[in-house]
Amino acid sequence: MNRESLASAMAQERRWKSKPSQTSKTSIVMAFFSCVAWLYVAGRLWQDAENRTLLSNLLNKNLSQRPKSLTVEDKLTVLGCKDLSRRIVEAEMELTFAKSRGYLKNKRRENGSNKRLLAVIGVYTGFGSRLKRNVFRGSWMPKGDALKKLEEGGVVIRFVIGRSANRGDSLDRSIDEENRVTKDFLILDGHEEATEELPKKAKFFFSAALRNWDAEFYVKVDDDINIDLHGLTEILESRSGGNDTYMGCMKSGDVINEIGKQWYEPDWWKFGDEKSYFRHAAGSLLILSRNLAQYVDINSASLHTYAHEDISVGSWMMGLQATYIDDNRFCCSSSRQDKVCSLA
Repeated sequence: MNRESLASAMAQERRWKSKPSQTSKTSIVMAFFSCVAWLYVAGRLWQDAENRTLLSNLLNKNLSQRPKSLTVEDKLTVLGCKDLSRRIVEAEMELTFAKSRGYLKNKRRENGSNKRLLAVIGVYTGFGSRLKRNVFRGSWMPKGDALKKLEEGGVVIRFVIGRSANRGDSLDRSIDEENRVTKDFLILDGHEEATEELPKKAKFFFSAALRNWDAEFYVKVDDDINIDLHGLTEILESRSGGNDTYMGCMKSGDVINEIGKQWYEPDWWKFGDEKSYFRHAAGSLLILSRNLAQYVDINSASLHTYAHEDISVGSWMMGLQATYIDDNRFCCSSSRQDKVCSLA
């Protein structure tokens, strides 16, 4: 009995001694697999990091080559600039309107008086028209002290002429000398006095007259007609105070589209299939109120001119709220009956 008990006890002791050995081997195996798993995961993470870096570099490279897209802030800046540009245009339009209505101060006028004149009459003339000028000075147009007295009464008369193509030549010097004696010229320094430049002369005349004299009316007259100055003054006085007035002998006519013919119009195609001019004041004598003359002055750089001066002025009036006054007394002819002008 004792022997069996001793044998059983010894066997159980051997089992207890072998357990720690088996546990140690299992731990080592588990640790080994843990290290392998850690190395695998670390390797995958490192590879993924490398891939992300490579993809990020490629993406940045592509973005740098693509057109830059506007951010919200950029878009707001663009919209702000557009809004500012729109407001600038509106301000310019309001300024132009204010100038046309005479709300802005002008430079000191030649007459040196705050009193507004009734009219400035510009008589077109040329370098070879001295004889005509002398005839006018001895007939309907006052000279010397009488001319000054007329100006004091509110009417200014000047011969209107540009400059020679060869500035400062004998033609210019001759006009300057004549003006020193008579003092009755309005010399347009910016205008070249030539037949082909005649349609542009109106822009220079109205601008120069407006800047030199503050008047209710600005009258353009050719040098081949005589004027009933008293009759013209009465008509202008009766129209005094009216705004946007365009007066003259209104007419129309056929547009000449054949090169070489008299009155040929290079822009004939603009007048439609009927080839007829719009209604306009004849060039011998036409009148603009102060507001319309200001419009010509302010917009002279953009106003188009046609082959003929009266057509050009008429085209400028077409887009305005101008009051057309067709007065038969402005239709110059050989007869002076009921007329304020007649052929010289």
